[in-house]
Amino acid sequence: MTKRGKIITGIVVAGVLAVLVVPRFLKPAEVADPAVAPVVRAEKPETGTITLYRELTGTIEPADLVYVTPKLAGEVTEVYVKTGDQVAEGQPICKIDNKQLDSAKITMETAQVALNDAQANLNRMQALYASGDISAQAFEQTQSAFSQAQLQYSSAKLNYDTQLEYTTITAPIAGTVETCDVDIHDMISQTAPVCVISGGEGMMVKFSVPEKIALNLSAGDELYVEKGSETYDGTITEVSSMVDASTGLFPVKGSLPGAGSLATGSTVKLSVVSEQAENVMTLPVDTVYYEGGEAYVYTYEGGVIHKVPVEVGIYDSERIQIISGIDGDTMVLTTWNSELYEGAEVSLEEDISANAPSSGSDGQ
Repeated sequence: MTKRGKIITGIVVAGVLAVLVVPRFLKPAEVADPAVAPVVRAEKPETGTITLYRELTGTIEPADLVYVTPKLAGEVTEVYVKTGDQVAEGQPICKIDNKQLDSAKITMETAQVALNDAQANLNRMQALYASGDISAQAFEQTQSAFSQAQLQYSSAKLNYDTQLEYTTITAPIAGTVETCDVDIHDMISQTAPVCVISGGEGMMVKFSVPEKIALNLSAGDELYVEKGSETYDGTITEVSSMVDASTGLFPVKGSLPGAGSLATGSTVKLSVVSEQAENVMTLPVDTVYYEGGEAYVYTYEGGVIHKVPVEVGIYDSERIQIISGIDGDTMVLTTWNSELYEGAEVSLEEDISANAPSSGSDGQ
């Protein structure tokens, strides 16, 4: 190749290199995008009520349950009812062979004869006294004898009526005969009931609770009973202030107006209020974190988050009570990620949504 050709070739190569290399030096340097602030959600505390329930077991009983016990011992001569019968108040249940009844009847009849004689004698003496044939003292003695005869008859009749009442055992209330374990010729006494009668409207539930729960219960509180697939609403009617020595627990009773289908003596599951905080400041339970046993929340203020200690109370599966540390206007973070820490800069989701351009713009 000639010297001139080499020069031309060199010029061409230099031109190509200039085309490839020079633009790289002329292109402006790229600037790195600043870090995007995390987007968070936040909300203010709400005022509400948190109620905690304790599940227990109880026993179903009628609203009225009476154990009918004889007032004297004797042999059963007649039985008028059986288990399952409906009885009215005062209806006879059974009759006892009362040996004292005959004696009481004789005494009453004797007293009746004496009273009749005293009455006849008083009538005669009253006529004689009116005519002046007897003294006032004699007439007063006759009156006194009549009064004593009256008292003796009244006493004898009372004894007879009592023995008669004791001889025939009657239902003290209207209701259903739950049990009747007595037959003719059975010997009964005052130590064992002859039958059990249930009455009243609805049923009641009896259960026992420890002292901590008993302190939070009072008459009028609601309770809920569950048996199988059925649930019943009830009301606490009685909370004992004395511990049952056999269980170490406090007996409680509740009424169940709509639970007439529940069998007497059946065991049910029930729920009662164990703790309650009314009209308190609350947050979603998952917005509260713990460190070393101390509770805290993340708050949002002017694009910055802060880690704020709080004092908490009771909580359920959704809400937790906030006692102190924040107020009702504090914005509390409801989201969390690894970039959250004291002083971190964040963007509030609702602010971004509010500032976003409308999807209906024409793009001009």
